[in-house]
Amino acid sequence: MIKIGIVGASGYSGSELLRFLVNHPGELQVALCTSETYAGQCIDSVLPNLRGFLSSKFETLDLDSLKERVDVVVLAVPHKVAMSFVPQILAQGLRVVDFSADYRLEDAETYEAWYHVEHTSTSLMSKSVYGLPERYRDCIRSAQLVANPGCYPTSAILAALPFVKHEVVELDSIIVDSKSGISGAGPKPSENTHYANRESNFIAYNIGIHRHTPEIEQELSAVASEPVRVTFTPHLVPMTRGILSTVYMRLTENISTAEAIDMYAKFYENEPFVRVLPTGTYPQTKAVLGSNYCDVGLEVDTRTRRIVAMAAIDNLGKGAAGAVVQNLNLMFGFKETDGLKVPGMMP
Repeated sequence: MIKIGIVGASGYSGSELLRFLVNHPGELQVALCTSETYAGQCIDSVLPNLRGFLSSKFETLDLDSLKERVDVVVLAVPHKVAMSFVPQILAQGLRVVDFSADYRLEDAETYEAWYHVEHTSTSLMSKSVYGLPERYRDCIRSAQLVANPGCYPTSAILAALPFVKHEVVELDSIIVDSKSGISGAGPKPSENTHYANRESNFIAYNIGIHRHTPEIEQELSAVASEPVRVTFTPHLVPMTRGILSTVYMRLTENISTAEAIDMYAKFYENEPFVRVLPTGTYPQTKAVLGSNYCDVGLEVDTRTRRIVAMAAIDNLGKGAAGAVVQNLNLMFGFKETDGLKVPGMMP
């Protein structure tokens, strides 16, 4: 039995992770759920969708006792907070999957430039594994520290990856245009996420300065074996969850839409959670809602010689909690799809 401790389990990502885990067919047991806000309260009273599934209580975090209670810790806490916990958890011989951005980037200078905080455990940055199974499956299996990818980067990377890998696009031409539901901002309300400001409203934000930019660039650069720079524009749309990313890339050779789809289909043919859609069919967020799937659609604009690659994910599913379960399955030898073969919810 693999015992899991979830730190910050009452937030959107943590609670979604619980929803996936309660029906996991393998021997994964939720042994500890912490919440500073709801400590002492029953989980299913705070998260009523889990009534009849979890009757234990949220607890406060005691780092020193983790080794006595769990085998792996999932950190569903903000950046900067995670780096203050990880060294002590790893020192106890436990494995860690981190939701935050603290260990996604390869160097502290880039992290500090984009996140505007000092990184306090830089020695662990090179030891973490970026938790995108479609790229690092074998490394994830043996990793002690897995950095779960960001939601925007997951969609952008999976949309662009095959064409960057096959060297058929100009690497300085990549534009990522992403739309997200507001749950990606977490449960704490702000001016941008307040219902009155989001209902029937559509807004771009953090143009050119969004913190997920270096993550997208890092992973595409690793595939290309040379630096890749992207223009990334995120938007908030008036829906709770879901991401649709449209990636524009200028082609270096003439390729038809059918050829592009065939290339992507072959590239992802062994990936259980990437679905390449047929010609003329484009991704939609409802088709992946509540799931760990990423739907990819393609169209070649022959007039401008650009490939338009689209990817839809659930930001709380494949963009967060679903990816954690996928990583946990790999880390502990379960079938990679265990607990995740759930279709999206339509309508």
